[in-house]
This record gives sequence, C-alpha cells and structure tokens, in this order.
Amino acid sequence: MEHSSERENGDGTASQYTRDMQAERHSVREALRSDLPAAHMGLGATVIVLIVVASFSSPQWTLIVAGAFTAWFLLALAVIHIGSGRGWDAVRRAYIATFGWGNWI
Repeated sequence: MEHSSERENGDGTASQYTRDMQAERHSVREALRSDLPAAHMGLGATVIVLIVVASFSSPQWTLIVAGAFTAWFLLALAVIHIGSGRGWDAVRRAYIATFGWGNWI
C-alpha cells in the first residue's frame, strides 16, 4: 500500500512540476510577445534615431546604423525562410523580429 502512494506522489509531483514550468514559460512568452503595431513603433523610433544621428554626425554613421538594421532584417528573413517561412509571412515575421522591440518604448 505504501509503495503505490509513493508512486502517486511521485507522479503528482512530476505533473505539478510540468504544469508549473508550462505556466512559467507561457508568462515569459506573453511578456516577450511582439506584434505588428509594436514593430511599426520600433521602425518609427529607428527612423527618428537615424534622423538625429544624421543631423549630429556625418552621413557615414547614419549609413552604418541603417546598414546594421538592414543586415539584421536580412539575417532574420534568411533564418525564417530556412525554417519554412514563405512569402509575405516570412517578411512580416522578419519585420517583427527586427523592429518588434517597439513594445518596450
């Protein structure tokens, strides 16, 4: 009799642990989730930063910053394309991956 109750406790503990981990992962995913309006805000902030950089420094730095964002977008697009993303969905997901940080402004 004791053996079966220990086994139930062990399964219950593992089950509780699994539920706790799923709940924690869900909350982290929700906190880090980005969407299209957030990406638009991130793009707008990037454009403003590029204008400020262009007005206070040489065009060289503006091109470097713009090139970094372009490279990040192209890298995200390539990774998403390799991972079976196709067409406009891949472009949208890469856009969100590049500028989705607008949620935190």
